Amino acid sequence: MTRRALILIEIYPWDVGPLYVQAALRLGLHPIILSADPARYNRLTPQSIVIRVDTDNLDALIHECLQLRANYDIAGITSTGDSFYATVGKLCRHFDLPGPDPESVERCCDKLVQRQLLAEAGVPIPAYRLAANATDIERSATEIGLPVILKPAEGSFSCGVRLCRTVDELFEHSTYLLGGKHKWQSSPRILVEEFAQGPYFSAEIMGNDIIGIGTADLGDLPYFVFRECAFPAALAYDQRKCIAEVSLNCLRALGLGWGPTGIEFRWTMRGPVVIEVNPRLPCTPTPQLIRLAYGIDLVTEHIKLAIGEAWDLQKRQSHTAAARLLVPDRDGIIDSIVGESRAVALSGVAEVNFRVEPKTPILRKGDSRDWIGYVIAASPSLARTEEILERAVSLIDWSITPFSTRGETGTT
Repeated sequence: MTRRALILIEIYPWDVGPLYVQAALRLGLHPIILSADPARYNRLTPQSIVIRVDTDNLDALIHECLQLRANYDIAGITSTGDSFYATVGKLCRHFDLPGPDPESVERCCDKLVQRQLLAEAGVPIPAYRLAANATDIERSATEIGLPVILKPAEGSFSCGVRLCRTVDELFEHSTYLLGGKHKWQSSPRILVEEFAQGPYFSAEIMGNDIIGIGTADLGDLPYFVFRECAFPAALAYDQRKCIAEVSLNCLRALGLGWGPTGIEFRWTMRGPVVIEVNPRLPCTPTPQLIRLAYGIDLVTEHIKLAIGEAWDLQKRQSHTAAARLLVPDRDGIIDSIVGESRAVALSGVAEVNFRVEPKTPILRKGDSRDWIGYVIAASPSLARTEEILERAVSLIDWSITPFSTRGETGTT
């Protein structure tokens, strides 16, 4: 019998990638990863096959899938990253498999086009301007009024995103983005946006069903690095209803509604303002929080959709799940990490995960790539979950030796 395979295009090996491999195996599928750099996936083998292919080349991907069909029944194709999700849609069309609409994904991944479509549909968004040089940035910031956010029109993980509160900060970050330090995939296109101030919320959606609305703390400005997140958010009925209505308007405006979508908001004086729409499954730890809070495994249900099987989005429980993201306070070399086993042994702690090991160099970038691990806890109440999480984090410690002075150490 020909074995059924799930083709995974450049999944994040340090993030949700392992969850996809594990879920595929549970569903009786053989996970096959196509990557331009197979060495990144050493930790996932021998659970999966990793094949080298130019993943920026659609024809090369089609050719490789045709080769695989000689030995496998390709049940579905998917990915976890923004930059490859439109390619997944094109591959699914070619092989007549269920998948996202590639044109909708491409429109959504261009933050300028996304802004334009949302504005045309009357969705509340921050004021914005497009800039290509320092003069454009300065003029746009003057028109909108400081503080403003500068962000690349394409990208993920908040790379290159900064709040600029003063003229000096505006000049500094403009120089960073335009001076060769930021990696651009094409000619620089920068969005200058109004800073929508207020609590952060996110709506996690599958198809047209809103699975849950969470909240998060993004840490110290001017950076946007998540420090803690939780599901469900403590919202009044009217607030929840308003966020749900705006979320569905986003799907209609952008032509989405197949598979997973994540929508980020700030609750401002004028209600929920959409910060970004992501046409993919969220990164960790959100899928784990959704599973613990509601009993829904988003990764498994996404794979079911991708292979043409019926999914099950029924909520089986009502708990509060929260995660603390562990972020170093300095650059240097990780000397030690201790206390993981003590923390995970606590009742109510679901997971303790570090994506670095001792002797790993740490060079902070001021974005979501900075966090080095997380702790997840869950219980029937928010107060109890916070108590468990605080206790677990207090048991974990690490030390960092700065690059410049090898004799000095720092701790959490």
